[in-house]
Amino acid sequence: MEKIVIIMPTYNESENIGPMIHELFEKEFPRIKNASMHLLVVDDNSPDGTGEIVKEASKKYKNLHLLSGQKQGLGMAYVRGMKYAMKKLSADAVIEMDADFQHPPKFVKPMVEAYLNGADYVIGSRYIPGGSVPKEWAIHRRAISYLGNLFIRFVLLKPRLHDLTTGFRLTKVKGVLDKIELDNLMELKRFAYKVDLLYQSVKNAKKVKEVPLQFAPRTKEASKFSMKEMVSTFKVAIILGIKDKIRFLKFATVGFVGFVVNFLFLRVFRSIGLGEVFVWLMATEMAIISNYTFNNIWTFKEAKISGFVTTAKKFLQFNLTSAGALIIQSVFGPLGVRVVGERYDYLVLAFVVAFMVLPYNYFMYNVFIWKTWKP
Repeated sequence: MEKIVIIMPTYNESENIGPMIHELFEKEFPRIKNASMHLLVVDDNSPDGTGEIVKEASKKYKNLHLLSGQKQGLGMAYVRGMKYAMKKLSADAVIEMDADFQHPPKFVKPMVEAYLNGADYVIGSRYIPGGSVPKEWAIHRRAISYLGNLFIRFVLLKPRLHDLTTGFRLTKVKGVLDKIELDNLMELKRFAYKVDLLYQSVKNAKKVKEVPLQFAPRTKEASKFSMKEMVSTFKVAIILGIKDKIRFLKFATVGFVGFVVNFLFLRVFRSIGLGEVFVWLMATEMAIISNYTFNNIWTFKEAKISGFVTTAKKFLQFNLTSAGALIIQSVFGPLGVRVVGERYDYLVLAFVVAFMVLPYNYFMYNVFIWKTWKP
């Protein structure tokens, strides 16, 4: 049976934590089948007695756990909780959840069901059918939330995901959470860390699922929303977006070098009287050698392939995955030359490389060679 641990950071939540514990253990957890549900409260030594309430309740509920520590910010509390859930509780999956009922407990069940049905990462989304933001929110806050989320989707190139700033999420441990360096997440003292954590989780997860979340208004105390939090979140998103684009720019530069190599060898092999198809095959192979070398030492240097045997195996695999590029250029290159003539072969090459080979190679390199993406 899968063990799923809800991680719930608290600071001065004495009015909320008791009702939340009762709601989860008495109403929601019994509704969930085929999973052992646990609640881990990560309390930052709340002076209002939040921790004492949890301690008392743990006498009744054996799957209720308390982890106390110094106040270091929301992100650090979640990191402490995730490490504890993985190492001490042997969690198969964790759920990030607020204690203030803005994440209504009734939405835990559909998230768990999505995980049990094969999702590695489940997002409680306010912006898909069935999801919503509080009616009590002012128009300007609704606009900021929606447009800000839209901006982050655009910057991170994640158009298929609708809510990238939600705090209600389930993450599988093996292969997703255990591959993330939690202590190195950006902006751990603010809500903005959630964007970095989501970004890395989505990259690691094989299957991501969004389920509706009807985000509720905070009934006790004031909202933690602030302009500083929003600016910090945008900053993290922009940094992550730039990091991905830098890699692509490096890849494109290496691709341009490969284009030059390809162009020069087209001329060399054609000058010695080889057949047109063979000319394109040989010139493309020379470009492949160039691309492999420079991508390995520069574009994907953080995942650099080293060692003679490993390099040889990977180069063979590189050639096999690049067979698509060989086929693309060997088919469309000669066809293009036949249409426009040999003197414009550089235009044919540029078109084929830019619009066919480049996207294909970038996908194959990230997924199969240096494995920086999870398909």
